[in-house]
Order: sequence, then structure tokens, then C-alpha cells
Amino acid sequence: MRFSERYGFKPLKDVIQKDSIDDELRNGLWNLFELYFWSKIEKTYFPHVKDYFLIPLWHNYFKITIDSINDYWFVNLKNIKDYFMQCNWFEVYDFIEFIINNTKLTSYIDYANFKKACNNLLEREVSAYRFVGDNITQITSDEEIAAIEEALNVTTQLSPVNIHLKAALEKLSDKKAPDYRNSIKESISAVESICQLITKDPGATLGKCIKQIEDAFKIHTALRKSFETLYGYTSDADGIRHALMDQPNLQFEDAKFMLVVCSGFINYLSYKASRMGIKL
Repeated sequence: MRFSERYGFKPLKDVIQKDSIDDELRNGLWNLFELYFWSKIEKTYFPHVKDYFLIPLWHNYFKITIDSINDYWFVNLKNIKDYFMQCNWFEVYDFIEFIINNTKLTSYIDYANFKKACNNLLEREVSAYRFVGDNITQITSDEEIAAIEEALNVTTQLSPVNIHLKAALEKLSDKKAPDYRNSIKESISAVESICQLITKDPGATLGKCIKQIEDAFKIHTALRKSFETLYGYTSDADGIRHALMDQPNLQFEDAKFMLVVCSGFINYLSYKASRMGIKL
């Protein structure tokens, strides 16, 4: 994660690409088209390309006259690329969805593996979207982003908590080497840190702290048990905190879920502590 992202100078919604597409993601998506579509189309009988790809694209997506389709594929490709590289971020996803759902070159092109490759790229570049079926679907909401941002803000003066939260986000959103295993560990450690501050017991585990907090804050037993369960998941013999040779099969959504849940609990505990006059 870059300096601007770690220290809050870049909005989290830009770190997790929800309302934008950066150059790396746009270029990557174009490269996938080159690998799965353009390189195959250039070797395909042009009348088929025109009938089953270019005419639907010109008529139903670009909504321009089909007599402007050039007889040479590479001229059409240049026009498509000019559009793709300059259009709005959401139009990139419109374009990809249209290609999947409205063109018919299945004899030449592997649509299924193109979607899989897109999802791998979208995960690598920390996009808030994925292919689900034949449609691109949002997997990260404004509310989830707001919960993380709020937790980062309310813990600004709580150094141990804030450090763990930033580390969890950094490991989640690292485009070159995402570390979902340790992102989850850092999220749980952030909760453990704020619990230690509340109970004034710096050496206590989350399991020990949470019972004291339940009694002091009147936390519902079900809420306490849910966090004990999460903590157990990350602490048992097969859990995240143990450096096993065979690591659990963790994905972006697993680490994101833990970061969002832990951020929400940190927000809850910090406001509870403030209401009860507990200085953290």
C-alpha cells in the first residue's frame, strides 16, 4: 500500500476501487480482451465477426450506424480501444457485460475462462466488483467502506488499535502480494487491542477481555459469543494465527468480511467506552 493510502490521504473507496478504475485495472482488463478476444478474432472469418460481434456492438451498444463498420478488423479494433481507454469507469463494466451477454462467437472464444480471468484481475486490483454469472456485481458496499473508515478515524489516538487496522487494510489491498491470512490476524488483533485498553489489561487475550467487557457494557451474550467464535477460528490449531505449512484457502472476501466486522465492533466498543466515561 502506498504512503497516501496508509496515512489516509487517499479515500478508502479509491483504495478499494468502487467508484473508479485506475490505469492498472483498465489496462489489465484490456489485456484480457487481447488474450481472449482480439487475438482470436483476428484469425476468424471476418463475415462471422461482423455478423456476430461487430453489428451487435455497433447497433446495440455504441448505437451508431452499422455502415461505419470498417472492412478491416484492425481499424474497428482501434475504434474500440479508443473508446475503452477513454470512457467512464462504469462504462468499462457496461462494455464487458455487453460483450459477454450480446455477442456470439462461442465457437472461437472461451467466454467462461475470460470471466474467470476478469475475476482474478478484479481481486488482484482490489476492485469492489466481480462477475457473478454473466453480470458484474458489487461485492463491497458504501456501508462496509464507511465502517472501516470510521474505525480508522475513531482509533487515531489509540495507536495499537490503529496500527493493527492499518496493517489489516494494507495486507488486504496490497495489489502485488495480498496477504489475506495475516489481514484477518491483524483485524482480530485490532479488536483485542481495544479490549485490552478498555479492561486496562495489556497482556489479556480477547477471550479473557470479552467476558469483562460483557459484564461492564451489558453486551448481549449472543454478540459476545459471536466474537469469541471468530477469535477461536483465528486461534485454534487449524486457524490463521498458526504458521502452518498448509495455509487455509482464504480469499479477498474472507479478509474483507473480517475487517468490516472487526471495524464495526471497534466502533461499537469505542462509543460504549466514551458513553461510560472510560478513557482509552
